[in-house]
Amino acid sequence: MDLSTRTEDAVGTQDWSIQEVARHAGTTSRTLRHYDDIGLLRPSRVAHNGYRHYDQSALVRLQRILLLRDLGVGLPQVAQALEASTDSGAAAEASALERHLAHLREEQNRLARQIVSVENTINALKEGGSLMAENMFDGFDHTQYKEEVEDRWGEKAYADSDRWWRGMTDAERAEWQQLVSDLGRDWIAAAESDTDPASDEAQAIAKRHVEWLTGVPGTPASAPQGDVKGYVIGLGEMYVADPRFGANYATADGGTRGAEFVRDALRIYAEANL
Repeated sequence: MDLSTRTEDAVGTQDWSIQEVARHAGTTSRTLRHYDDIGLLRPSRVAHNGYRHYDQSALVRLQRILLLRDLGVGLPQVAQALEASTDSGAAAEASALERHLAHLREEQNRLARQIVSVENTINALKEGGSLMAENMFDGFDHTQYKEEVEDRWGEKAYADSDRWWRGMTDAERAEWQQLVSDLGRDWIAAAESDTDPASDEAQAIAKRHVEWLTGVPGTPASAPQGDVKGYVIGLGEMYVADPRFGANYATADGGTRGAEFVRDALRIYAEANL
């Protein structure tokens, strides 16, 4: 965040207005007010005109919140992670940020490898060269979410889904990926058309989505006694909260409108049919 527009209050403490913080952080004043309402990020002071202001300590806390959100962590879990840091002070905050930085560097390295892989494939296709399978998928590791899946749904869930994925033929993987692509395309088209989440059109897509989810071994939706309704509704919420998944449903105007449409349609379908 660019901190060049800081101001000083009556006692000389440097801080930033809520509008400045929202602009620098790439978020909204509404989001910051929500963080305040749920006790996640309190302003350092409230001016006589009611405007919230944030000091350096608050900015560091906000940076940690945004880093965790970018990793797909829900707000309740963000609060737990911040509260789990029993130590306080600059040294403790720096230590926590160092852990975040290590993860970001790992992700940066993975994305850099993907970029090189895709660039090499493009060049080979344009120049009529040979494609090297062992080089085409560097950085494309479906096991990167192994720990996350095991934390949420257990080791068996990951093992079952991993075995299912590895057991597929190339044609089956391509068919499955096409199914996912078609779902994303249809969700986005419906959202951009301002379709009612409760409409027959939206509910037909939701039905396809649930059928897709229940066909993936290892997920709670595939288990005979699994809580399919809770799983589907929870995933819908995650699509909005987690930018990694929400990006699959991003409309042309950006933001979370597409993911929110998917969430609402899935909730309506789950409550009526599951």
